[in-house]
Amino acid sequence: MKKNIIYCSDACPFCQRAYQLLDKRHIPYQKRYVKSQNDWDEVMEKTGRNTVPQIFINGTHVGGFDDLSAAEQSGRLDDILNG
Repeated sequence: MKKNIIYCSDACPFCQRAYQLLDKRHIPYQKRYVKSQNDWDEVMEKTGRNTVPQIFINGTHVGGFDDLSAAEQSGRLDDILNG
């Protein structure tokens, strides 16, 4: 199974909401804190975005919290988890 990773900052309210949703679903994840310019460069390289959270489930880039929430509501998150 591929790792679930969240590029995040604990000061970010959307990151907190992403943690809550994943915890509620019992989906394990690893936090990667974005602090330095090198961290931001990595996020940009992998996602094309310059905001956090950026969420990867089973190696699939889901996007930010709004994208995660939409995937949860549509059932797409289950597809990603099972796929």
